[in-house]
Amino acid sequence: MQRRSLVFLGIGAAVALGGALVAEYGDNTTTAPAAGGLAFPNLAQRLGAAATIEVKKADGTLVVKRDGDRWVLPEKGGYPVRPEKVRELLVGLTELRLLEPRTADTAQLNRLGLDDPGTPGSTALLLRVLDAQGAPIAELIIGRRRVRTQGNVPESVYIRRPGETQSWLAEGRLPVDAEANLWLDRDVANLPAARFLRLEARRAGAAQVVIARAGDAPDAAIEVLEPADAPKPPDEITLDEIARAFEFLTFLEVAPSPPGRPGEGIGEASLTYTDGLRVTVALNRAGQDLWVGLTANGESEEAKRLTARWAGWAFQIGPWKEKALLPTSEDLRPREPVSPEPPGAAPQGLPPGLPQGHPGGLPFPLPSR
Repeated sequence: MQRRSLVFLGIGAAVALGGALVAEYGDNTTTAPAAGGLAFPNLAQRLGAAATIEVKKADGTLVVKRDGDRWVLPEKGGYPVRPEKVRELLVGLTELRLLEPRTADTAQLNRLGLDDPGTPGSTALLLRVLDAQGAPIAELIIGRRRVRTQGNVPESVYIRRPGETQSWLAEGRLPVDAEANLWLDRDVANLPAARFLRLEARRAGAAQVVIARAGDAPDAAIEVLEPADAPKPPDEITLDEIARAFEFLTFLEVAPSPPGRPGEGIGEASLTYTDGLRVTVALNRAGQDLWVGLTANGESEEAKRLTARWAGWAFQIGPWKEKALLPTSEDLRPREPVSPEPPGAAPQGLPPGLPQGHPGGLPFPLPSR
């Protein structure tokens, strides 16, 4: 009887101890990660409810939100992000696989880039995917990536779960960026120079400038039609830059319009291209920055696509584009030719008086072979 009592007492103590451990640490029997397994099992089925992506770093948080069938950046006025960027990230989460556990020492986590992302100077990123109610679907602290130089070798990255100190080396690609511009498709348009036909530029306080291609052939000469007193012949480089004004054009910054473009208006331009496409540009200058509002006109699918892309937005582009979009008569003046070096002058970068024939500026000739 005494022996049976001791057995029951032992079982009771074990149950009590197990309950105390569960109460203190939580029941992780179904969620504890294991090497070789997915970091987020069954995540794919739950991502349909994803409504917000947050990427937190030491000096701020990037937020990407779902808006109907697209994802947008609230800090850019709701400008759409690249859909493939979101897709690659979410697919990467579902495929992320734990390779092996690493340190659980909090003092060593910073060596893997896994210290607290809110700590000044930290390089860690906290990634959170939330549903419409703000509940987390997936959370992960992302640290240093391991660079592999061999081909066909999967990428790997150090990770840990928020609230846990155990770190892991995981296999998979996670294209996580905390910079807003890396999420945006910054292409404005790509209209090759061969498609350019005509430019009409109207700058405030200046004569209208009209430039047109002399024929329908892509290599036909570009001529200045107005003003009548424009320099003849005009600067060929400037004419080429006008024809290439919308070739691989990208923006530096974007803002909703309305309320309108930053700065003061300096003029408008109309550019005509093949296939019946006409682009109207309204230009503003804000300090050293150049902002444009764009409108596409035409019956083609291209015109409709550009209209949908540009409507409601103002784009900051490179200030060097001002002369291409809104040239003046002075801009058409031929540039001064570069003066050739006088005979016998020392090559640029060599000390004055150094005899010719001394390769690399050596004070003595190299022996011939």
